[in-house]
Amino acid sequence: MQQKRPVVMVIMDGIGINNDDFGNAVKSAYMPTLEHLLGTCPNIQIQAHGTAVGLPSDDDMGNSEVGHNALGCGQIYAQGAKLVNESIASGRLFTSQTWQTIVTNCLEHNSTLHFIGLLSDGNVHSNIAHLKAMLIRAKEEGIKRARVHVLLDGRDVGATSALKYIEDIENLLSELNDGDFDGRIASGGGRMKITMDRYEANWEMVRLGWETHVLGIGRQFPNATEAIETYRTELGVIDQDLPAFVVAEDGKPIGTIEDYDSVILFNFRGDRAIELSRAFEEEHFDKFDRVRYPKVIFAGMLQYDGDLKIPRRYLVTPPDIQHTLSEHLIKYNLKQYAVSETQKFGHVTYFWNGNRIEKFDEVLEVFEEVPSDKVPFEERPWMKAAEITDKLIEALESGKYSFLRANFPNGDMVGHTGNFAAAKIAAETVDLCLARIVKAVDRTGAILIVTADHGNSEEMYEKKGADGSIKPKTSHTLNPVPFIIYDKKEKRELKDGKFGLANVAATITELLGLKKHEAWEESMLKS
Repeated sequence: MQQKRPVVMVIMDGIGINNDDFGNAVKSAYMPTLEHLLGTCPNIQIQAHGTAVGLPSDDDMGNSEVGHNALGCGQIYAQGAKLVNESIASGRLFTSQTWQTIVTNCLEHNSTLHFIGLLSDGNVHSNIAHLKAMLIRAKEEGIKRARVHVLLDGRDVGATSALKYIEDIENLLSELNDGDFDGRIASGGGRMKITMDRYEANWEMVRLGWETHVLGIGRQFPNATEAIETYRTELGVIDQDLPAFVVAEDGKPIGTIEDYDSVILFNFRGDRAIELSRAFEEEHFDKFDRVRYPKVIFAGMLQYDGDLKIPRRYLVTPPDIQHTLSEHLIKYNLKQYAVSETQKFGHVTYFWNGNRIEKFDEVLEVFEEVPSDKVPFEERPWMKAAEITDKLIEALESGKYSFLRANFPNGDMVGHTGNFAAAKIAAETVDLCLARIVKAVDRTGAILIVTADHGNSEEMYEKKGADGSIKPKTSHTLNPVPFIIYDKKEKRELKDGKFGLANVAATITELLGLKKHEAWEESMLKS
């Protein structure tokens, strides 16, 4: 098949479709460009959550990582929680060499097994069920002492739901604790305050997490519940923004990480786990002063970066994603361009290319990162959308590229704040940029695809409770996302049926006049 005009893909991160007006920042926003495209162009709604992106069930919200995996590889791979669920259910996790090494280390040195991770059942970064299964197994295998370092969610689950998960773990530990086993929560803090930075945007978060979990430095409380309740009273912030705390007795922290301990980072998603993994594993580490570097056996739930081998030890093997769209286009010698700001740069590169840091081809792939601002997203909801647009248009008008993709993080990153007014501005910002891109597409004769990786800003409030109260919703959604084709030169039609993000790759190749890879899901274009 003969190559056709360039294809430009805009990913409106976190902008889904919701017909309900309640809490819908997208529907409330002034978005004439998107409305025009939906009213005049071939478009359908596609699935961006649950089984359509490799998650265990359709009750599992999508996320940017699995979303970009599916977009970039045209296939549905078992992902994150599903992989871990299967590994625990089969027993493979506990027969793995890594688990055995962790346990043996604790038994030989009479040392502590530490668990660090996001404490919720959001199924985006982690699941509390995985932690519970490992705690139970640890006691069965003779571990004497376990400490849990909790990162509070309020983002992938209810904004103020932390105490529910704290109570769940405390109840389990109470059941397990006896003369042979001592398990306790040792430290914690909100996920957007400590530990879980990504893309090296704010190493200070990781430093604070290290001080909290490893060194036991921080404000002390007798237990996690009192810490959370105190901070809520004093500060009035939601879970993700709660400051760090250390559980202590008689002024001494109960769970510092020492030489010969074992440590498991039980998050399965990679982006917010890589930096802490580096702090534990790199002997010559220069991102912050660790004060001391304990000699521990460290493992992640998965390997978060397969190219850089981070971490060296992991409990569950990640999916081996093959036959990506990028690889396929390179076979045809087609040049590709990817751009976003720091917050989502890894999504249009690393996750898009099947969890691969390195390019498949240094010449045929061009990646451009716009540095993100280091301010709260609700204070600057336009983020770097204008700069991303500048670079995308420049690349398109250069005539060098056959396929160009851009991610606008606004709908997701601002949506996570729970600030409705800011999320509305974020959506309007994306629309303004989309208008500029449409004009550039017209000038160059390109084809434009507009879609999203999952929903978020279209559902900013939790449903009203019995008392009529309204709570901010900071998590992703179960809503579908739009898929739009804008082509002024050729009439396009889309098939009827149920499609998901994995169908996009084949659709792109067909628009480029190429055959799809045989392993991919089908194209959504009518032949």
